[in-house]
Amino acid sequence: MVVLRGERVTLRPLTEADLGRLVQILREPEVARWFGSASAEESAEEFALSEESTGFAIEVDREVVGAIQAYEENEPDYRHAGMDLFVATASQNGGVGTEALRLLARHLVRERGHHRLIIDPAAENARAIKVYERIGFKPVGIMRAYERGADGTWHDGLLMDLLAEELR
Repeated sequence: MVVLRGERVTLRPLTEADLGRLVQILREPEVARWFGSASAEESAEEFALSEESTGFAIEVDREVVGAIQAYEENEPDYRHAGMDLFVATASQNGGVGTEALRLLARHLVRERGHHRLIIDPAAENARAIKVYERIGFKPVGIMRAYERGADGTWHDGLLMDLLAEELR
């Protein structure tokens, strides 16, 4: 099991025992607004139990304050990895998300050998986009009507990528 440690943040594998805390975070209005039509329970299970991705608890002082996941495309001609994350409202704006993202990105580049990473925030999620740009992600383009929002309407997404040499 991979555990990644930064200055303040630890990323450790998610377990079923984390589901309750993840649901609490996903129900916070500032988090829930970006998670579409899936229930908090469904989103928590996707992060923690999916066989198609690897989920990590984001911990600060041994408290779970969010989750981050990575999926890997291993087809040699298209090899890359993608990431997604969420952070509890009380832990936002303090660098926790930036540190968690940088830790996982470094792992994917240095240990897993990926030359390119992608992430796809909601086009309106300026806070997330700013965090992603901080570690080197660049906008690729708008994906129109990309995901259904909690209000039932379609919303645009922003595809962003980062090449290994651009990681900060």
